[in-house]
Amino acid sequence: GPGKGLETAIEALPGIVARHPRTIYRIVGVEHPNELRRNGESYRRKLEDLAEANGVAGHIEWVNRFLETDELIDLIQDCDIYLTPYPNLQQSTSGTLSYAVALGRAVVSTPYVHARELLAETGGVLVDVGDPQAIAREVNRLLDDPEQLAALQLRTYRRGRATIWKCFAENSRGLLDAAIANDQRAHGSAELAVPGLAAFDAICDGTGILQHGKFAVPDRNHGYCLDDNARALMLVHRVNWGNVGEEYRRASTFASFVQHSWNDELGQFRNFMNFDRTWCEDCGSEDSNGRGIWALGDAVANTRLPALRTWALASFDRFAPMALTLRSPRAVGFTGLAAVGVLDRVPDHKLALEIAQASGSFLERLLGEARRPDWTWFESVIGYDNPRLPQTLIECGRITGNKAWIAAGLETLQWVLEQQTTSKGLFRPVGSESFGRPGEVLPFDQQPLEAWAAIDACASAHRADPANSAWIGYARSAYRWFLGENDRGVTLVDVQMGSCLDGVTPQGANLNVGAESLLAFQLAYYSYTDLLLRAGPEWREDAARRHTQRIG
Repeated sequence: GPGKGLETAIEALPGIVARHPRTIYRIVGVEHPNELRRNGESYRRKLEDLAEANGVAGHIEWVNRFLETDELIDLIQDCDIYLTPYPNLQQSTSGTLSYAVALGRAVVSTPYVHARELLAETGGVLVDVGDPQAIAREVNRLLDDPEQLAALQLRTYRRGRATIWKCFAENSRGLLDAAIANDQRAHGSAELAVPGLAAFDAICDGTGILQHGKFAVPDRNHGYCLDDNARALMLVHRVNWGNVGEEYRRASTFASFVQHSWNDELGQFRNFMNFDRTWCEDCGSEDSNGRGIWALGDAVANTRLPALRTWALASFDRFAPMALTLRSPRAVGFTGLAAVGVLDRVPDHKLALEIAQASGSFLERLLGEARRPDWTWFESVIGYDNPRLPQTLIECGRITGNKAWIAAGLETLQWVLEQQTTSKGLFRPVGSESFGRPGEVLPFDQQPLEAWAAIDACASAHRADPANSAWIGYARSAYRWFLGENDRGVTLVDVQMGSCLDGVTPQGANLNVGAESLLAFQLAYYSYTDLLLRAGPEWREDAARRHTQRIG
């Protein structure tokens, strides 16, 4: 058909036969059925007339029939030079070109896609579309030098070996292996990839961060809570915002929620707020009160905004005395961590020092009362946010110089992490079904909050015990729990969006996305990468490599 560019080859023949008069150009095949239906054999007659006009009709051999593959291959093998003067440069494949290369024929072709790919490594000759003089010149160059022609044929044959079925299968496998390796590298790089903030921004409004989501859509029916707004304020201090305005806009929203949560009449924080900004309660749980104080201490330690640090320190002075009345172990832990944050910035802060000492003493006493030979823990149950308790002992010991607290914190952290590690080395957060069941550690439902707490605690442990690389290993397992290394093999996070599903159930992932889960993942990332940064460059370089090996 007209799409083959045979006119150009015929127009090149006079220049070729003038120099090599024994040349024969063989044109093989019949018109395409569509061409026959539309125009009959008019195109062939046009080509024959063109050959007569150019005085080369005696140098063209017409094979006017359809050939089966074996006979076609014989004819291609019989030629010295194979021409494909196709005018369509987007042509992605040519069966006869594949045969010609596999058979080691020298090729002169226009640079359509398949020809460029197949001839790139052979030195095969490419000429411009519609340029008969270029075809004549290149064909004559090859016919003038039999050694050069033979060398090109040999290179082409060697290139063709890669296209036979055996090699094709091996190449296909190589392609799949490369794709798998790229996917593994993507998983490995996800371990260090900075989470996006689209999901975070979507679940926030002018009041604060909403508690829950139905799948990925924020659910206004459940309103807001102090717990999540405290965590959101912590996250703001860790994200590398584009400018101070972006950081301040978000920080002020969550700080305002924390501030507004305070009930001055009762001297405690409220926790739950309806979507219409009405409070659901006059005071929240001890744990939520502890988180409110923790957010203030964390802001003193970590905010990059001097004005926000001033607010946080003043608010800590105003609200934190209630920390000395708390008796919930986790609330005591949260306020102890808050006090350490303040002391890291203001070492002589009397209230913060009093809270740190009280928190360490409280947990030390609790551990002494509850531990047994086979149960190195603060309570008769393993509840939620467990690593915060040993973390508090480690941090309060560090800030006060109490080595016994540090040792007890490291011992209890080691124990609770062992309880939450499978025989295959996977992190298995204690399931919520274990809550309230003394002596039992059940596997479901697994919560993101526990993984973040484990990473934070490991960071504190590594700071106190830098020679023990096991803390980095535990933190790595906890972070990879988010990425799919868990009991159900489900990836919980969308790193690009920065979202996190609500945990691992017996059936797989809980597909809802709530603030607690999203914030736990985001905060876990910053804690984990900060740990790797402090551990040394070899740990960051090793993160993706070891993950790829583990998948493979």
